[in-house]
Amino acid sequence: MPNHLLKVALAQIAPVWLNKVKTLEKVASSIEEAASKGCELIILGEGLVPGYPWWLSITEASDWDNTIQKEIHAHYLRNAISVESGDLKRICELAKANQIAIYLGIIERPIDRGGHSIYCSLVYIDNTGEIKSVHRKLQPTYDERLTWAQGDGNGLQVHPLKEFTVGGLNCWENWMPLARTALYGLGENLHIAVWPGAVRNTENITRMIAQESRSFSISVSSLMRKSDFPSDTPHLDVILKNCPEILANGGSCIAGPDGKWILEPVADHEGLLIETLDFNRVLEERQNFDAVGHYSRPDVLQLSVNRERQASVRYK
Repeated sequence: MPNHLLKVALAQIAPVWLNKVKTLEKVASSIEEAASKGCELIILGEGLVPGYPWWLSITEASDWDNTIQKEIHAHYLRNAISVESGDLKRICELAKANQIAIYLGIIERPIDRGGHSIYCSLVYIDNTGEIKSVHRKLQPTYDERLTWAQGDGNGLQVHPLKEFTVGGLNCWENWMPLARTALYGLGENLHIAVWPGAVRNTENITRMIAQESRSFSISVSSLMRKSDFPSDTPHLDVILKNCPEILANGGSCIAGPDGKWILEPVADHEGLLIETLDFNRVLEERQNFDAVGHYSRPDVLQLSVNRERQASVRYK
């Protein structure tokens, strides 16, 4: 395929909830399927491995010193991903073997922050199998703060992929103008937004980002249904008591640099959604607007970004 064309796969799947081993197996299957269809980039939803903390909004999550909440949280931590310990080794091997780049949403349990707090992170693995960035969500949203810690700017990075420059953010980070601008300033022209799921999250912002940045904008969501909770989930009876039948219905989609749909939001479908993007469309739409180029005023407005990886303790 010519260098200005990029075949992308949006993996709209449900996790094997809070089971990192089985969810990673499902991720691996999606990667292999995408590669077999000639895809050069595959994107998977926010916190897919091992899953979004759905229990928070349907149980007494803010109840102080609650044994049930503590036990579910402990189970969540046990199934979180430790990048440093090699939990993503198999995924990296698949990227290399199939020459496919990957954006994967994980719940990260990083050793560099002590290993006992978790972060909603977006990992980019290039087509040689190298992890190039791990972006920890800057600001968990509302009830997410009961289980996820705040991230930092280290992962505000972009990556070359053929003629494209790709970057990504987690969920409502995409509503943060300065976070978006940080990526635009690095030359991003293919924006990746990952979500836990739901058309209501993706139907407006995906096109807005495309129009604002004159870039391709891709949203990838997961699925989660009441029937997707495994039977061995701790305190499953408590979780299911007030659980709706559908928690996340997907909504994965693609908008072009003119803000028009290439792929309208897809709901209630599990599997790969595949499209081919033409980089020339970026150059065409930048003719009349470039948010950090000819349509910017750095003499008046500038953004300062701290990309240092934060740590509570530094050893010398």
